[in-house]
Amino acid sequence: MATATLVTKPLPAHPLPRKPLPAGWPRERYESHNRRLKAMRLAIALLDTGVYRPAQAHNHKIRTTAAQIGVHPPSDTTCRLVRALLYDNC
Repeated sequence: MATATLVTKPLPAHPLPRKPLPAGWPRERYESHNRRLKAMRLAIALLDTGVYRPAQAHNHKIRTTAAQIGVHPPSDTTCRLVRALLYDNC
């Protein structure tokens, strides 16, 4: 049986400087924005490993994938968002 391998590269140790977000947003908006970016990176990495359905993406699997691609372990809220991104209409 073939095993899935992670295709997504880990994030570099010193990423390129990011463009700052606009000033004046409420803190919750910044947190939500960053949470969605993290969830999207995790969803892409999970898709690369062959996880296509939300039922396959348990919190442990999502957190293991986060460690493999070099991002901080996601919260339960971020894990739910990752599963929502993997949602299919079947």
